[in-house]
Amino acid sequence: MWVKKLGRMSILAAAAGGAIVGYVVSSDERRRTAQASWTTGYTPSVKWDWNWDREAHSLVKPRNPKNDINNNIVNGNFEDRVEKVKPSASRHLIFIRHGQYNLEGVSDSERYLTQLGREQASLTGDRLKQLNLPYSRIVYSTMTRAAETARIIIERLDNVEEVEHCDLLREGAPVPPEPPIGSWKPEMHKFYADGARIEAAFRKYVHRAPTSQEKDSYEVFVCHANVIRYFVCRALQLPPEAWLRMTLHNGSMTHIVVRPDGRVGMWHLGECGYMPPEKLSRS
Repeated sequence: MWVKKLGRMSILAAAAGGAIVGYVVSSDERRRTAQASWTTGYTPSVKWDWNWDREAHSLVKPRNPKNDINNNIVNGNFEDRVEKVKPSASRHLIFIRHGQYNLEGVSDSERYLTQLGREQASLTGDRLKQLNLPYSRIVYSTMTRAAETARIIIERLDNVEEVEHCDLLREGAPVPPEPPIGSWKPEMHKFYADGARIEAAFRKYVHRAPTSQEKDSYEVFVCHANVIRYFVCRALQLPPEAWLRMTLHNGSMTHIVVRPDGRVGMWHLGECGYMPPEKLSRS
């Protein structure tokens, strides 16, 4: 008797389940699109700012619509003028952290590269040469450890057209990090002074290619970990205060590409796989 009752209950449950499944299937058929679970109806918390470095529309005089004799709106040559200022090439920016340096030095001149630091710079220079990219410019910080690293790299890249140094790329404290680091607490005035300078360096060097640039460019910047990490956050439109959550090895390479339409991608962050394990350091 119980077997018969259970059998009837199973049939009823199956029928109910079939009705539900049938409803879901028919509902899915009407939707005709498959969506992932948590991303269904997802709205970005922060959208990409396409005008982060002043896109083409910001570089031309705004529209001034007029009516012709037939009362049709005429926008003049606005679109043509926009096309003329739009870039067509990408900029590849390769940021290199200096080699290991003398941590016991008090002044900048005393914080020169150690023997390991010079070897790291040599390995990075060799790596850049092996990549055989058409480097058009090398810019380096004027601090001793960065200048020494740059000179070693330049010896291996003898065909670079422009070599220059820049005080804006010197090491400093960009913005107070979040979360704070107990072992590293610069005085607040350092953030005001260094932050403005490092932000100025970002605006000077990280942007779309000019309209006159016809081919993709590859530029090398030899500077410091704090500067590079801050640049990465700003270029990818991440919270700037997240810069200290990343770590870069000495002599490592960070590769960012800025596309003509304003997209920014990071190809490498702190790449140092070309170095033997015994040559790695983060000081």
